[in-house]
Amino acid sequence: MQDTLYTLPVVSQITPYLSQRQQGDLPIVVISHPKVRAAIALQGAHLLSWQPSGQKPVIWLSEKTPFTTGKAIRGGVPICWPWFGPAGEPSHGFARNMPWTLTAHDENEDAVMLTFTLESNAQTKKLWPHDFTLLARFRIAEHCEIELEAYGDYEATAALHSYFQIADISQVEVSGLGNSFIDKVNDNAVGASDGKQTYPNRVDRIHTAADDCSVIHDKAGKRQIEVYHHYQSDVVTWNPGPELSCSMGDMPNEGYKTMVCVETARISKPLKSAGESPARLGTTIRIVNK
Repeated sequence: MQDTLYTLPVVSQITPYLSQRQQGDLPIVVISHPKVRAAIALQGAHLLSWQPSGQKPVIWLSEKTPFTTGKAIRGGVPICWPWFGPAGEPSHGFARNMPWTLTAHDENEDAVMLTFTLESNAQTKKLWPHDFTLLARFRIAEHCEIELEAYGDYEATAALHSYFQIADISQVEVSGLGNSFIDKVNDNAVGASDGKQTYPNRVDRIHTAADDCSVIHDKAGKRQIEVYHHYQSDVVTWNPGPELSCSMGDMPNEGYKTMVCVETARISKPLKSAGESPARLGTTIRIVNK
């Protein structure tokens, strides 16, 4: 699925490394740089793919996701804001379902920098009664950096809901998750942890005391994915397992075997924006080959 993003016809060439293309209903910004390639949908400022040169794809994207206006994309890095989960409608907030604007870009021999903007409007006011300006900044290079910056006067919960491509979920362990978690599969029961997570079945946990770096040990893929969390209060780990994977229309039945979510989040301590003091949430992704 990801390879097809890079072969889509060019609608407009923005800069030497940057072009706009179209997948289904959705405009896509494609980065083709000597050191890295990536794709971001304008809907949701949604990272769909990031692949440093010489590496296997890092971000997981469902081959069954529809690229339909207003419908959430399954995979990539959805921006969940201004609420996480079913705290409102639509689930995980409206930011990931709305069209953003590419408002700034820059590039050099090492990286491409992009800024996308979403502002409150009549549609958002029906869902949430606050004025806001939301910026999503990306630095696409050998490492991938994403930062969300929120202006206005309100509290919000949020997550960078990153889906990672792995070789075999049965051989994956995620470390650096701290000693306590809320178990969403088990009625929000509070659990104790040694900071490590494996995935024998469905897992959906909010780790409330995680380290600033989670490491995905992809043993079958012979690499580690390091996920650095910035301004976070929580780290979420999720894999739907076989039963839920089979019941999801936008996910292949076997989809759970090649993905794991490790999410930088603010759930237990909401983000607070005030006047000219924005709230921030960020992540940096690095690859270590083994």
